[in-house]
Amino acid sequence: MPADNTDSHQIAWLDQVKWDSSGLVPAIAQDTGNGDILMMAWMNRESLQLTAEEGIAVYWSRSRGKLWRKGETSGHVQQVQSIKLDCDGDTIVLGVEQVGGIACHTGRRSCFYRTLVDGEWATQSAVLKDPSEMYQS
Repeated sequence: MPADNTDSHQIAWLDQVKWDSSGLVPAIAQDTGNGDILMMAWMNRESLQLTAEEGIAVYWSRSRGKLWRKGETSGHVQQVQSIKLDCDGDTIVLGVEQVGGIACHTGRRSCFYRTLVDGEWATQSAVLKDPSEMYQS
């Protein structure tokens, strides 16, 4: 009997998310240590549930059409400390500890490394690790 209550409880919180027409919701990864925005990715119902259960960030890869555990190839896992839903119910913020300090596939700490300066995008962060070293086949 308790398992049924748990299942109903799990379904209820997932039902409160406003999924888009593709069954996705944007998810922002934010560093719990300093508040830096590290990246944005997409989650489907299954990836959000797995993230909550496993305590590591699991996203939905639109390009590959499958679940993607952050760090599965690079080793730069995101350990999830908190999961927040915005007031409209259509955006998730994951409070994470970024293992290895690199969140971006370009080898930078954050995917948000470019700033608009005088009408041009200026790179503000150095590459910490060459992507070819992170994604060796």
